[in-house]
Amino acid sequence: MTVGEGPGAVALNVSRETYERLQIFADLLVKWNPKINLVSRASLPHLWSRHIVDSLQVYRAAPRTDHWADLGSGGGFPGVIAAILAAEPASDTRVTLIESDQRKAVFLRTAARECGVSINVLAQRIESAPPQSAGVVSARALADLTTLLGYATRHAAPDGTMLFLKGKTWGKEVEDARATWQFDCDAVKSETEPEAVLLVIKGVSRD
Repeated sequence: MTVGEGPGAVALNVSRETYERLQIFADLLVKWNPKINLVSRASLPHLWSRHIVDSLQVYRAAPRTDHWADLGSGGGFPGVIAAILAAEPASDTRVTLIESDQRKAVFLRTAARECGVSINVLAQRIESAPPQSAGVVSARALADLTTLLGYATRHAAPDGTMLFLKGKTWGKEVEDARATWQFDCDAVKSETEPEAVLLVIKGVSRD
């Protein structure tokens, strides 16, 4: 299997059309990565397992929503993957990606066009972008949880769900965040990293 080549629709439990879009996205990322470093060079050979499957689990843990906002989208994880999965079956889910790096924003817009999905890309800082009132807010490898909650509360609907992928220090991050915030949190074991989790957070308020 060459870099960027995926494991197939059956292995990922997606439709053929969705898989084709995922493969288009993977090929595009491999092409652009040497120019703007969308993912680390070391992780590129593991693009599907480290990045795409990682994002699939975020989408599958999310409630149905009419608006999904992804913060600090970078190379498109999990935001572009969520948009691809939401495209079939056709849904009314709007996906907004907030990414302040102008070059990465260009990549994200190109990815949306090439994959045939509708995505709104805001090339702005998270803290200055217009509040999105999104039912789902996601982020991956962006900041510590205390900081993330500050970002996410700006863009989440009052009853929104926040989805954050976190590594082995997730427990300490949750403990530290509770000094500033009140929230309900479920830690779902990661499918791709043995010590990582997906934090599913609701009911966020200032302590």
